[in-house]
Amino acid sequence: QVLVVESGGGLVQPGESLRLSCVVSGSGRIFRFLVMGWYRQAPGKQRELVADITNGGTASYLDSVKGRFTISRDNAKKTVYLQMNSLKPEDTAVYYCNQRPPLANGNWGQGTQVTVSS
Repeated sequence: QVLVVESGGGLVQPGESLRLSCVVSGSGRIFRFLVMGWYRQAPGKQRELVADITNGGTASYLDSVKGRFTISRDNAKKTVYLQMNSLKPEDTAVYYCNQRPPLANGNWGQGTQVTVSS
């Protein structure tokens, strides 16, 4: 069972950058073995996977964010990051961090709001 606190969102203009952080707890001593992912949910849309990272540091990305977003992890700090550059209005959403696949009961955090608007 993973518990998370997401932070770092905000209101930015197109082309600007944000760095999201996800502090993980409740994972016992196995955090470094988990695949972790960033998800997002825009108004009226279903939650989608944006990026994930394996225990070995291999990252995968949604096609629309490739080249702009970078996921990373610090196992010593039990923290996952999402660096978002060249933000677009289409990136506007609530961003969530979780293990993937999420457990059946979800256990989603509150997320952090990212709004990209001129």
